[in-house]
Amino acid sequence: MAPILAVVLSAYDPMAVPAGFKAKTVDLVVHDTRRDRDIPVYVYLPATAGKAPVVLCSHGLGGTRFMASYLGRHWSARGYVVVFTQHPGSDDSVWRGLPPREVMPAMKKAASGENFTLRVADIPAVLDQLTAWDKQPGHPLEGRLDMARVGMSGHSFGAVTTQAVSGQSFGAAGQRYTDPRILAACAFSPSSPRSGAVGPAFGSVKVPWMLMTGTEDVSPIGDQTVETREKVYPALPATIDRYEVVLDGARHSAFTDRALPGEGSRNPAHHRAILALSTAFWDAYLKGDKAAKAWLTGPGAKSILGKADRWQSATAKG
Repeated sequence: MAPILAVVLSAYDPMAVPAGFKAKTVDLVVHDTRRDRDIPVYVYLPATAGKAPVVLCSHGLGGTRFMASYLGRHWSARGYVVVFTQHPGSDDSVWRGLPPREVMPAMKKAASGENFTLRVADIPAVLDQLTAWDKQPGHPLEGRLDMARVGMSGHSFGAVTTQAVSGQSFGAAGQRYTDPRILAACAFSPSSPRSGAVGPAFGSVKVPWMLMTGTEDVSPIGDQTVETREKVYPALPATIDRYEVVLDGARHSAFTDRALPGEGSRNPAHHRAILALSTAFWDAYLKGDKAAKAWLTGPGAKSILGKADRWQSATAKG
């Protein structure tokens, strides 16, 4: 049986996509009537007809729904409906049209508690609207969304958003913004609390988490360092499956489409690792693919990484 099992496991490849696939995309706006707020979304559709698992993406500070398109293209090719959410108030409207000297102050001002609150309320509003669109005759998303299988992801401020809606608690009172429809979460450039103990913030997480950062993953906004990002993984409860990769040499923008001005060239192997690990994670926890989970917890994940990259994982106990 062992040789047969080895063949089955080796056949799983999270980078395999249909030849010639090009995602159909739809640009839409969610109107949250309760807050009278418009939330733009950009949707990548898989080739398969019928319902598919849904992955939401939340951009970083100053970003848009069109960023990290490499994720949308690959995940949709793997059979997911990928929904990039744009958060007004902390999107590109923060800096667009400003003189260079005013950009950083404007960005720092936008990294506010108010925008955090807006962001975490955007996610359930988008999920509610997706549920409605799936049932709306003639809508481009009619019958395409499996809202019983939803994953959440995001980078930087989007990682903060992702952590909040997938189980993190905040402040001494343990304020929570968890949406129970989210079954798994992948945070790019995660954040630990700015003050207080780290453990209590993550003790309430109940779904699998994957964390991705880099040895040079620092940002001038948010007071997060490589060390604070790496505090999240050990604080996660032993009752969930959890994963972390630290990519050697990866800067903060390694998880986006393009490098920031002045950063120079990037390691192309980083995007390959990001795509492979995240895809296997979604396959394991949104599709229930046992081969994907075996790839993650076995030698498969390590095979996609560089020698200096660091990888760790743990399965739920109890």
